[in-house]
Amino acid sequence: MATTHLTSAASSISAKRFTSFEGLRASNAVRVSSFSPLEQNGLSLRSFRALVVKAATTVAPKYTSLKPLGDRVLVKIKTAEEKTSGGILLPTAAQSKPQAGEIVAVGEGHAVGKNKVEFSVKTGTQVVYSKYAGTEVEFDGSNHLILKEDDIVGILETDDVKDMKPLNDRVLIKVAVAEEKTAGGLYLTDASKEKPSIGTVIAVGPGPLDEEGKRKPLSVAPGNTVLYSKYAGNDFKGTDGSEYIALRVSDVMAILS
Repeated sequence: MATTHLTSAASSISAKRFTSFEGLRASNAVRVSSFSPLEQNGLSLRSFRALVVKAATTVAPKYTSLKPLGDRVLVKIKTAEEKTSGGILLPTAAQSKPQAGEIVAVGEGHAVGKNKVEFSVKTGTQVVYSKYAGTEVEFDGSNHLILKEDDIVGILETDDVKDMKPLNDRVLIKVAVAEEKTAGGLYLTDASKEKPSIGTVIAVGPGPLDEEGKRKPLSVAPGNTVLYSKYAGNDFKGTDGSEYIALRVSDVMAILS
């Protein structure tokens, strides 16, 4: 009986409509009208469990400054792409949600034991952050995000994700290309190709902090071929079309050789 109820509930909402929730103002009412089964829409477990409906908090114009506290930072969100690489205009629902921005303010930092920890980023730094982290704020006419420094995935000073400098305990991996054929030689369609969970480490962070505020080196290094958790991390696409993933080293399960 419980299975029947869950199936009918899942078939009353359309997963395709979730993208339209991004960027909702606090005053907007969210209305869900139809839902089709997850399998029919190709919605993976990773995207489903990370699904969050957010609305930006609008700060009144009378407030002219916003100072984050503790280990939080204020990021000015990069504007979403309005066109494809071929110049085709995208509707709002099809525009990918940005995961990058510029640090415009930082808090006073935090302490580990008796030691004060300095921020790994500063004002003006271009960063990439976890897709569903932080609180969105509309401030001074632009969209911003307040988030903890630990939610920053890495520093990106170019337009190509392969140049990302991971922070703390994160690693950047170039994902292996999916198999084009089955073991029997049959060609696979894009929909039937299994997403790889194997890749090559491109860059690593400086490591997490220990109780004395010192960095602990990571157990993987650039050039390692690794097996990682299938539902972890943040996915990116490079300028050459290659797939990348940034995740915590704890989500790397093995080194392959």
